[in-house]
Amino acid sequence: MNILNGIRVLDFGRYIAGPYCAALLGDLGAEVIRVERIDGSEDRYIHPIGNPNGEGAMFMQMNRNKKGLTLNPTKDGSQEIVKKLIESADVVVANLPPQTLKRMGIDYETIKKYNDKIILTTVSAFGHGGPYSERVGFDGVGQAMSGATHLTGYEDEPIKAYSPYVDYGTASLTAMGTLAAIIDREKTGRGQVVEGALFATSLAFMNTHLIEEAITNKNRKAIGNKSPYAGPVDIVKTKDGWIVVQVLGEPLFKRWAKLVEAEDFLDDDRFSTDIKRGENSQILSDKTQDWCKDLSSKDALNLLSEAQVPAGPVNNLADVLKDEHVDQMNFFQEVEYPGLNKPAPVMGLPINLSNSENKIKKRPPTLGEDTNQILTELGFSEEEINIFRDKRII
Repeated sequence: MNILNGIRVLDFGRYIAGPYCAALLGDLGAEVIRVERIDGSEDRYIHPIGNPNGEGAMFMQMNRNKKGLTLNPTKDGSQEIVKKLIESADVVVANLPPQTLKRMGIDYETIKKYNDKIILTTVSAFGHGGPYSERVGFDGVGQAMSGATHLTGYEDEPIKAYSPYVDYGTASLTAMGTLAAIIDREKTGRGQVVEGALFATSLAFMNTHLIEEAITNKNRKAIGNKSPYAGPVDIVKTKDGWIVVQVLGEPLFKRWAKLVEAEDFLDDDRFSTDIKRGENSQILSDKTQDWCKDLSSKDALNLLSEAQVPAGPVNNLADVLKDEHVDQMNFFQEVEYPGLNKPAPVMGLPINLSNSENKIKKRPPTLGEDTNQILTELGFSEEEINIFRDKRII
């Protein structure tokens, strides 16, 4: 995709929220330069996958379509490089605390002196201005503090989601905010700060439930895989696995009742509305369980599909990679990387734009792979680059 062709993004991010935001911008055609520590940032080595250089699965996903530059911006002599990078850039992405941004010389007050059109996209755990603003936190903190963990799992054991959806959600929203800032700059000529926060994202994603609590004071408890708002909504066991069934609304309930031969439920007041079906969900789950216990997952899902009742298999990770729909839709792109004994299945932008090609154009960079090229383009001589390297600035 070349929608953001001509836009340069400096990615000082770590882990997910910053790097994934920058990756999405790279998927849309921006030139993204990942700036990391000289010995490699910690997120390069998370989720090891057998590469002799140590690169992990997180790095493979987050750093497609990026160039790699090593730089220590806190070292004496580095600010000349930082200044020229900022002058050449349109966006700086950094999910780092404000004090760290200032120490690195990439806080907004500093960088706008170099480039008054620069956009600074930041992500923190809690945002600026409140009593928690100086605290650090990861995805799980956002999940827990938003009420989501309390309502996941069972009443006697809160469970957070395995996938760090707060990180990914924050990255996606800050990418959207960055696009809005780029559009605004085209109109006004001004840069600005785009600020995301993990806690804000987690609250946004839980807002429906928080509205209900504010109005009704229900103080809901976790009820496993069921829904308090409709039914049957649950994960049930087949003779060879597990499937999820989700019935919401009267038309779906009628189709489900006909399929499982429970049409007498249609005249039962306990199941006359979604809320009542949620309140009596155990009965509906038991009926669904009884219906599918002697069926294979494949047969049960085929019957549910024919009845147009939403359902799907509970896949393990190996199942996902073998899924025929995943394969035929080309969701993953096989990306070669030095040292890996097989290509990595990396997913790029998870949306399609009809006038643009959705393809990963560049594998993640090896450590500092493009440093010399980038500094040369900024006007530094080979001798200057060698001095920077001798001083461990790069």
